[in-house]
Amino acid sequence: MSDHLLSVTDLRIGFTAGRQSLAAVDGISLAISAGETFALLGESGCGKSVTAQGIMRLLPAAGHILGGSIQLHGEELLTLPEVDMRRIRGGQMAMIFQEPATSLNPVLTVGRQIGEVLERHRNLRDEAATGRMLELLRQVGIADPERRLNEFPFQLSGGMKQRVMIAIALAGEPKLLIADEPTTALDVTVQAQILDLLAGLQAERGMGMLLITHDLGVVARMAQRIGVMYAGELVEVASREEFFKRPQHPYTQALFAALPEVSRRGLKLTTIPGQVPALSAMPSGCRFADRCAQVMAQCRTVSPEWREAGNGHLVRCHWQGEAQALEIPRHAITELNIEPSRPFLDIADLKVHFPIRHGLLQRTIGHVRAVDGVSLAISAGRTLALVGESGCGKTTVGKALLQLIKPTAGSVKLGGNELVGMKPKRLRAARRHMQMVFQDPFASLNPRLRVGEIIAEGMTVLALKADAVAQSEAVSALLKQVGLPDEAAGRYPHEFSGGQRQRIAIARALAVQPELLICDEPTSALDVSVQAQILNLLKKLQEELGVAYLFITHNFAVVEYLAHDVAVMYLGRIVEQGRAEEVLRSPKHPYTQALLSAVPAPRLDAHTAVIRLPGETPSPANPPSGCHFHPRCPQAMDVCRQGYPTISQVSATHTVNCHLI
Repeated sequence: MSDHLLSVTDLRIGFTAGRQSLAAVDGISLAISAGETFALLGESGCGKSVTAQGIMRLLPAAGHILGGSIQLHGEELLTLPEVDMRRIRGGQMAMIFQEPATSLNPVLTVGRQIGEVLERHRNLRDEAATGRMLELLRQVGIADPERRLNEFPFQLSGGMKQRVMIAIALAGEPKLLIADEPTTALDVTVQAQILDLLAGLQAERGMGMLLITHDLGVVARMAQRIGVMYAGELVEVASREEFFKRPQHPYTQALFAALPEVSRRGLKLTTIPGQVPALSAMPSGCRFADRCAQVMAQCRTVSPEWREAGNGHLVRCHWQGEAQALEIPRHAITELNIEPSRPFLDIADLKVHFPIRHGLLQRTIGHVRAVDGVSLAISAGRTLALVGESGCGKTTVGKALLQLIKPTAGSVKLGGNELVGMKPKRLRAARRHMQMVFQDPFASLNPRLRVGEIIAEGMTVLALKADAVAQSEAVSALLKQVGLPDEAAGRYPHEFSGGQRQRIAIARALAVQPELLICDEPTSALDVSVQAQILNLLKKLQEELGVAYLFITHNFAVVEYLAHDVAVMYLGRIVEQGRAEEVLRSPKHPYTQALLSAVPAPRLDAHTAVIRLPGETPSPANPPSGCHFHPRCPQAMDVCRQGYPTISQVSATHTVNCHLI
């Protein structure tokens, strides 16, 4: 019997396409011991999630196992009938899926979904089951579990849904947990809580974990061993120390080089040219050869064998050059020779309140104070990052600036002209100066229009390029500007990758020659290599066109790399703002300090203690009295409960709303 909890040997998984079977996973071998976390890294399309689904034997209809072995506690899973696999799933191994909103059953309560696992795998019913459910929800950090048991998934926030998923996965007390991107869409504070929870339960139960992620910060914090996957194959396997100090494979080195770092501010990020090859067009030699900076003649014809690089570090590569040094110094953020000028966009005391209606006559019984007195200023050619947890009102601010949502009160001045209350015809013309790049380009691009038509639409509406020839030339120039070929104009959005679709969205926004781009989480769902391409593009456009950015994000690595100024938002209000150097290097508000402490850094020397924030963000329909943050603040005083703090001036450009200052 194997000493390992999980042993995967030469696993091959294929998908049926027409009359042929295409291998999405081609000969994966890995082993996980009890109490160990093995992280699987790689870009989208490399086969990470398919590997996890294969181990669980939960492949979609077109997928099937082509060969290999999967053993759990020495028991071969591939030969077990489905009835026995149902006993193992949930009881001996469980999976946390990437998207909890689609993984939870929308018509069953939280209690019913956890109860199913307890009844089947722990033989618990009635009061014993209810007691265990409450215990599990408390364990995953959900406040008021008695109420949550009877709620449906749509009544929970994204972070709470993810915690419920973890509670369901842990209910059967599995020995192996497979976590597929468990924190991708979560705020840094919620992510820190989830990672702490998983690490604590792992230590307590001796549970093995297969962690699938593309976040190197999460890997540095959680994993003991790491495997890098590319185009269906593992290309590097190493311990955490070896992986972060001496990455050997050119693909691994390229992933590190693509990370936005404060020390690369002002520099162009390294990108990986091309894309992961399609299943139907896998190269005969090394699968990374066409994108590799170290490619040699033999790479294109001979598939490399595994070789030992010392200390159990395995790499699958013909190139044996020096490993890239990754000891990147962290230093203070420096300005990029752009002095703040008179604000191009001036926002004063902006409020957006949504009415809460009740009863047959739909009477207004209250308001959701989504944005409650925000004041900001953005100068030409500068980037203001707006950061904060989900639900704090960041996206609502962006939409209110464009008047896509009507402000309740306040002032929005664009070049000295007041936008709030402006007549529709003049407002349409004013929108030419401000455009928005949305978080999900696939949802914001019309699937029925070709890319050329999508980009030209704004020009047509604003009558910028009435002539068809001039419009076609302008579209071609815009595609070139965002790094896409001319022939892209004749294709549809579904024919492009996520990064390419985001480029199309940026080209559409630039088509009307705006002076301000509002970017709402434009890189949150992208791999680090694609994220680097988009960040390079945004920086290049700012240098060439002098365009200003309002960058809405919760990714602090992107903020450090791109932003000149930072505003931190909590429950509809700005609690701290200033230059990036001031806010990120010397945060004054306890909320800003907690956010920054929770960011997982992709280095082994990152030992910042995480500041734990108790409870959930309060509802904007019923914000706490006094300082909105006081129920979660570790430094709260009596005065914090009595009145909202006024603005304190830390420096000429740095302000904080806090009684502690």
